[in-house]
Amino acid sequence: MFISNCSLNKVIKHHGVHYLDIKEKQLVINQTNKNDILKILGPPSTKGMFDNNVYIYIERKTSSSKLRKLGKKKLLTNNVLVVEINNKGILVSKEFLNKEKINNINFSESTTDKNYSKRSFVYGFLNSMRQKINDPLGKKRNSQN
Repeated sequence: MFISNCSLNKVIKHHGVHYLDIKEKQLVINQTNKNDILKILGPPSTKGMFDNNVYIYIERKTSSSKLRKLGKKKLLTNNVLVVEINNKGILVSKEFLNKEKINNINFSESTTDKNYSKRSFVYGFLNSMRQKINDPLGKKRNSQN
């Protein structure tokens, strides 16, 4: 009786484009145009950061796990489709990644070091701004000379 509000059926939450793996097969390189892509897949989940001719589509399905794992989410599907369109609106390339391929992607371990010194442009700019805020009329600087 105390479990009357709990459901024994799994609840599947879906985010993004439904059946991305099937719809991706309808796209043909050098034949499909931008309008066809938008008709088949809809608007992209996101566009490329530096190039607006790169569309990224995402499909993600999660389900709540069994009662013994206290409702922790289980990842069922995690698909990503990266589509590149040329300046004429024709599909140039596509790359489909499922959760197995995404796990095999190698990321670079190298990092970029920060190089801030007292002689850097940023330091000089911020230092001059601080002086202008502390002494807007420049009276303190003239009295020190």
